[in-house]
Amino acid sequence: MDGKHTSEHDRNGFNTCLLDPKVYTSSNCTKVAPVDQNLWPRSLARKWILMLFMGTCLLYCARMAMPICAVSMAASFHWSKIDSGLVLGGFFWGYCFTQILGGYASDKVGGERVLSLSAASWALITAGTPLLASLSSHTLALMTMARFLMGLVQGVFYPSLASLCSQRVVEEERVFLMSTMHSSTYLGTLIAGGMGSLMLDTYGWESMFYVTGFLSGLWALMVWQCFLKGESAQIQTVSKKNSEGSLSRKLCLKLLSKPSIWAMVFAHMCMSSTSYTLLSWLPTYFKESFPEATGWVYNVIPWLTAIPSALCGGYFSDHLISQGYHISTVRKIMQFVAMGVSSMFVMFLVGPVTFPSAVLFLSAAIGATTFTSGGVSVNVQDLTPSCAGALYGFMNMMGSFAGLVMVSLSGYLIEVMMSWTIVFSLITLVNATGLGIFLIFGDARRVDLQDSCPVITL
Repeated sequence: MDGKHTSEHDRNGFNTCLLDPKVYTSSNCTKVAPVDQNLWPRSLARKWILMLFMGTCLLYCARMAMPICAVSMAASFHWSKIDSGLVLGGFFWGYCFTQILGGYASDKVGGERVLSLSAASWALITAGTPLLASLSSHTLALMTMARFLMGLVQGVFYPSLASLCSQRVVEEERVFLMSTMHSSTYLGTLIAGGMGSLMLDTYGWESMFYVTGFLSGLWALMVWQCFLKGESAQIQTVSKKNSEGSLSRKLCLKLLSKPSIWAMVFAHMCMSSTSYTLLSWLPTYFKESFPEATGWVYNVIPWLTAIPSALCGGYFSDHLISQGYHISTVRKIMQFVAMGVSSMFVMFLVGPVTFPSAVLFLSAAIGATTFTSGGVSVNVQDLTPSCAGALYGFMNMMGSFAGLVMVSLSGYLIEVMMSWTIVFSLITLVNATGLGIFLIFGDARRVDLQDSCPVITL
């Protein structure tokens, strides 16, 4: 009788296990990870996506202010190429320091407040840069410090965004969100390029910093007033005690032993370093190689191409996954376009080239790089959704350090070799190396689970 009947207690426990919408192992009903209760409602998610789109756009407007004004500032303050490289590279020194801290804080308390505080800080620094330049004759040191502080406060933005994406957005919409955010970075660069080209000639380089600082501060104020006060804040500040996990020492050691983690980090380092090099030095390249060319053409067209390319990349990635392609295969296809195809177009710039051809090749190269939003940029959420913010912070810190080295080294090579060919060749070599490592060792299988037993979602 005992073997044929189930006790009332056993039935109740069994029913409770089945009806509880949580994650359990196949061997018993031991709870492994609860359903995420922190997801945004769809209506709130749409509002946040719009605000994050605007914020990311302004992030790059402020970040691009110095590279766009670098030629005018170098003429005013008598900087050499090496001096300009030090000033532009100062951003990446600061950017390295706050990546992990920003991601860890966002994983613990939510990224909304971290983003708002970051925006308010970079707004003050950007608007204060012209004032800082007029304080003394040590302009090079002051501008390098300003770029360092800019990197310091902007360093928390993308780790916080990755944390928000993994905690607040449903899994099937994450690639679209990241591709949308990537498109806004190019829109910000586009706006900064177009606005800078007009304002430099009319109002001087100082006006660029004043306008972008003011707009960034206005965005931070809007986020605080509309989302982080009152009832909205109560909805979003759900306790993180029910989160999937934390970045414990044991988990850190486990993650650092995975080849797929290091392949992702290394590919991101290579991708970031080459992207930052193009971002920092393209205005100077066009100004020196084609002095008679119209500034807004090369400051606008490449980034205008990148906006639809980023959106198409996100759609293409989701489409491949919906057609049954393995996620790791899709990530590698997208990264091949971002690093392999873009490098092919960069290599076309080696040797004599006309201005229209240079704009065309660089537009195609920059457009191809946007496909990384469906590759390495979102791979961290495949591998470690429970600590995506902190790991993305580590990954971005390494990418920022690589960017610092590449931007400074490029300035040195341009000054010494008196040629842009070596820089474009270096970009291609770095991209090819990172792509090869990712294609061999990259993966999309989750590696942050605390045990190895199979997981069933009921």
